[in-house]
Amino acid sequence: MKRSVPASSMQRLQPRLVEKPWGRSALPAIFGAGGAVPIGEIWFESAAEKQLPLLVKYIFTSDRLSIQVHPDDTTAQAAGLPFGKEEIWYILDCEPGATLGIGLKQPMTPQAFRAAALDGSIEEMIDWKPVKPGDCYFIPAGTVHAIGAGIVLAEIQQNADVTYRLYDYGRPRELHLDQGLAVSILEPYRRPAVHAPLGTQDAILTPADAPFRLTLHQWDAGVVALPAAEQIWFTPLDGHGAIDGASWTKGDCWLLDGGCRLEAMAPTSALIATLA
Repeated sequence: MKRSVPASSMQRLQPRLVEKPWGRSALPAIFGAGGAVPIGEIWFESAAEKQLPLLVKYIFTSDRLSIQVHPDDTTAQAAGLPFGKEEIWYILDCEPGATLGIGLKQPMTPQAFRAAALDGSIEEMIDWKPVKPGDCYFIPAGTVHAIGAGIVLAEIQQNADVTYRLYDYGRPRELHLDQGLAVSILEPYRRPAVHAPLGTQDAILTPADAPFRLTLHQWDAGVVALPAAEQIWFTPLDGHGAIDGASWTKGDCWLLDGGCRLEAMAPTSALIATLA
């Protein structure tokens, strides 16, 4: 008796423009002209309105984001959330002198950190790291962090809307010092930086580090081998091609499974994310 072969699954995720006070009115051409309000993020979501376990974003900054922190799964679930939030940043473009704030320059007590957050001196205690295109930083839960001005990056994260804002440069938004200090690791960030420029192949993040895997792939034109996974977030950073006959291009994000036939029509760099 002939066994049936399950049909492949693919879905072009829908981009949603998200207004932010630190965003931009002019976006890269592949995302349209922008508008009257500053757009800080583009979220790629399912048209079926099903919340996926991962969220892929593009982030565009004209000013610094708040200094913030995210809880881990255990803390988030105790608060009634499905899971916490860990994320990774891949720098696509940046202005000269652009920085990311990741961790502290030296260990601090919660009392000293709270005082610095309230009087603004926390800005000088964050470790602001200079960045260039191709730099990647994984932000585990509990890491105090901020994205600086003049940056375009791709972010892959656990799909949880849980952020504790610790300091916001005087902008009139709510702070969450009690919740944030309860989960913050008030120490320097000790992970080595990863530099994976477009045109290279690199396993950026593995399941030992996070609840998902992320790889930068580089392909020549032709049929592409996908991971054997039920859910694959395919984010092309250049190139174009087809998935089971449907066209894809730079600026898209697709949710696939390993049975899809992915073809590159030109040399392509792409981020591939799968669950751990």
